[in-house]
Amino acid sequence: MTQGAGQGPARWQPTDMGGGFVTPRPTLTSVPTPPRAGSATPPEYPGAGARGPAHPPQQHVGHAAQAGGDYPPDEDGYTPTVRDLPVIGAGAAGVAEPTPTLVDTAAPSASEADPLGPLYVVGDVHGYLDELRAALREAGLVDAEDRWAAGNTRLWFLGDFTDRGPDGVGVIDLVMRLSAEAAAAGGYCKALLGNHELLILGAKRFGDTPVDSGAGTASFQAAWLLNGGQRSDMERLEEHHLQWMSRLDAMTLADDHLLLHSDTTAYLEYGETIGAVNDAITDALERRDADETWDLFRKFTKRFAFRDEETGPQVARELLDAYGGRRIVHGHSPIPYLLGDVPPVEDDAEGDKEPQITGPHVYADGLAVAMDGGVTMAGKLLVSRLPLGN
Repeated sequence: MTQGAGQGPARWQPTDMGGGFVTPRPTLTSVPTPPRAGSATPPEYPGAGARGPAHPPQQHVGHAAQAGGDYPPDEDGYTPTVRDLPVIGAGAAGVAEPTPTLVDTAAPSASEADPLGPLYVVGDVHGYLDELRAALREAGLVDAEDRWAAGNTRLWFLGDFTDRGPDGVGVIDLVMRLSAEAAAAGGYCKALLGNHELLILGAKRFGDTPVDSGAGTASFQAAWLLNGGQRSDMERLEEHHLQWMSRLDAMTLADDHLLLHSDTTAYLEYGETIGAVNDAITDALERRDADETWDLFRKFTKRFAFRDEETGPQVARELLDAYGGRRIVHGHSPIPYLLGDVPPVEDDAEGDKEPQITGPHVYADGLAVAMDGGVTMAGKLLVSRLPLGN
């Protein structure tokens, strides 16, 4: 487990520390040319997509970016993204009935005869299905056939299932199935809403519809592609996936841990209680308004609220005082960037260094735990039991 609050300033800093994302150019309806490797404007998620798919060999594409070329999908429909890719931080007839999930099914109530099981959390997956399956098996949560094997264990995913990796829809399908299997076994498997769920929802629902980004006109479709959206995911995304994502809670309290996706204070803008926040965000998504959904996405792409050594603990305490709990557990911001432990693009291009992440990062005077191990940048997909051991 990685301990400690900042280790010096990160080598890459978002250009907008309040929002942490780069807004597409006005009237953006297609993917603009990515900046050259080593550009002064880093991505919202620096290192996005540096890890390639397991099946095709991935070459470094920085030179293609410099030449102004797009990134065509391979024969399997997987579009690799690279560290210098700009990012910002979208019941039809004939649709099969969705698999019941714990968004729809209440978890069993605890009793002396049936106590609550251990609590686990999973960081950002971003389409890396094989890595997720391996991590869940290693934790003893699923068997060799990827079936729930953990009895009354409680499992929370912290959001960001899609984009950048090769099989985001496969990840969603697995989580939905495990939700039903865990409920039948007396446990539960639940998920929180991440900013990439907002992004792919917007891209599917609104496409190229113009939205006011605050810096000109943009669209969800353009933003999704810039954030590593995979066309193969969009082709396989069905209405029951959209309904499932749009009904996910934004935050929850479990065993005195305040679980949320983004390390931001934006949640405070939506309600004074956890229930009020979740209801407000669900209601906003049900209204299916492009600008309102964009505003949600923009706010929950903000990051690093707890990173500053002086003010971070105070900000974390503000959220804990508002919503309860003694420690925040979040995804969204990769641990290497919280630590400032990421090589420049030119070093990574030569394969000189990869992030060395072995577990969650505890920081902000012990009030915050980061769970995004940076799987998209050759880091680690984290599955951890709470409370964390020493």
